[in-house]
Amino acid sequence: MATGRTHRPATRSRGIPEATVARLPLYLRALTALSERSVPTVSSEELAAAAGVNSAKLRKDFSYLGSYGTRGVGYDVEYLVYQISRELGLTQDWPVVIVGIGNLGAALANYGGFASRGFRVAALIDADPNMAGTPVAGMPVQHTDELEKIIADNGVSIGVISTPAGAAQQVCDRLVAAGVTSILNFAPTVLSVPDGVDVRKVDLSIELQILAFHEQRKAGEEAGAEAVVADAVAEAAAADVTAAGSAAEAAPTAARAENTDRKGPDGDVPAVMPA
Repeated sequence: MATGRTHRPATRSRGIPEATVARLPLYLRALTALSERSVPTVSSEELAAAAGVNSAKLRKDFSYLGSYGTRGVGYDVEYLVYQISRELGLTQDWPVVIVGIGNLGAALANYGGFASRGFRVAALIDADPNMAGTPVAGMPVQHTDELEKIIADNGVSIGVISTPAGAAQQVCDRLVAAGVTSILNFAPTVLSVPDGVDVRKVDLSIELQILAFHEQRKAGEEAGAEAVVADAVAEAAAADVTAAGSAAEAAPTAARAENTDRKGPDGDVPAVMPA
């Protein structure tokens, strides 16, 4: 079986933009769901909606793969699953090591989506000697002293770091020195790596902070809208008061005018109107 170290994705050599590469997993997830429901074809509009992008961007992305669909029919779901999987390098075996088997590392080890997407967890590694031999997700945890040998024996090129921030850079340096060229970093710190090593950072606190920003902005917009409504109500009430005042001022004048109209020839108001 091919391993990650001997076969690498061809996306860069084929000139596919990084933004497109970042969206390919979204398309693959949506397509996989359709495939599991035995849906044979899908339109660009339907697939774009499922992936959360617009259809024009999807068609542009697929043009880099050489896939243009069939007018009036759409895209063949199974073929697209294969095409995107091949482009992402998921049609081969990718051994992965997870370093740092705390709560997060253990959760990652138990994640069932790795195997179905072409990733095989080759080893779980932790610096705590008391963890050595402890089974997690059916695998014994190994000590970091074995890291370099584990990477060499399994042909590992992808490492996952889920250690505390203070240990992450040292672990990263050892992974890179041992031949790992791609790192998924869950530690809350920025890693320094040499050219040729790719790092993807996953920071849940940053994502939550971004959501908090949007919530605050929405709350501000709602407060602003309420203030506008309150101002409009106040202005309308003021206008009503002004109108009522004007009417009250006009009433005596109208009454005087009416009395004047009712005076007789000599200027007196008749006690009894003539029949």
